[in-house]
Amino acid sequence: MSSNKRPDEMVRIENESQALDFIGKEVAAVRAQVGDGKVLLALSGGVDSSVVAALLIRAIGRNLICVHVNHGLLRKGEPEQVVRVFRNEMDANLIYVDAVDRFLDKLAGVDDPETKRKIIGGEFIRVFEEEARKLDGISFLAQGTIYPDILESGTVKAHHNVGGLPEDLKFELVEPLKFLYKDEVRVVGKALGLPDSMVYRQPFPGPGLGVRCLGAITRDRLEAVRESDAILREEFAAAGLEGKVWQYFTIVPDYRSVGVRDGQRSFEWPVIIRAVNTRDAMSASIEEIEYPLLHRITDRILKEVKGVNRVLYDLSPKPTGTIEWE
Repeated sequence: MSSNKRPDEMVRIENESQALDFIGKEVAAVRAQVGDGKVLLALSGGVDSSVVAALLIRAIGRNLICVHVNHGLLRKGEPEQVVRVFRNEMDANLIYVDAVDRFLDKLAGVDDPETKRKIIGGEFIRVFEEEARKLDGISFLAQGTIYPDILESGTVKAHHNVGGLPEDLKFELVEPLKFLYKDEVRVVGKALGLPDSMVYRQPFPGPGLGVRCLGAITRDRLEAVRESDAILREEFAAAGLEGKVWQYFTIVPDYRSVGVRDGQRSFEWPVIIRAVNTRDAMSASIEEIEYPLLHRITDRILKEVKGVNRVLYDLSPKPTGTIEWE
């Protein structure tokens, strides 16, 4: 379909039967569009790119070439999960790019949030372009565009960071999810056999943990964000809050406070917990966490995360505070 308007006759996808019907139609449409051609996809591990990857693997198998760029700003275990699910379990033609040092070196000393975002987005495009130019016979670029992206921008999905590829690459877009809402994408992902941890993945900013390691990113503070975030997610899951709270994460600011560790004064970072509920992300309320759970999370972070001596809970709704800090 060439129009960017959702077809009036399109039925909302709410169950597995409808999802399987959609998958069958899109597999046929992709095969008709692509033929024997090869398709390139930036596979972040997010919901949309993962569902696109699974659908295209079903349609064209190893003629889909997935590029997963590890920029060092993903959550704990996410790069490993992408490799395990797609290369090991789904036999995807997956290129894994370890660009951690490249990104973190570029970000060293940069404390302005918008500059950090531009560096991360621009460097992603350059890495992806380099990988694309190494490959022969690529005519198509798959995108995880979904319908809200079209309604909001009318363009390709900006947070996948491939909208800035040079025009000489001349890729034709493949966008099988472009008429689906996020909840429909999740139903399709389940029907394709993706794990719940991918299908129900929380919203995650394009710059990743780069906007949760406040100020200039350092490797040690970045690890404090990653490890404390993993503890928070583990404890929320154990408490039955996974899937019930819209978004929750940790933040580590670029300042230290005095504390006591092993009987001596210490100057270490605070970890800030943020947990919010929302319908549309335009406003958000605070999740009221029971004190026993907060105490357990705090105890684990203080014992297990290096360089941290305080745990704080952000009680600011939106407005006045935004969901992310940067």
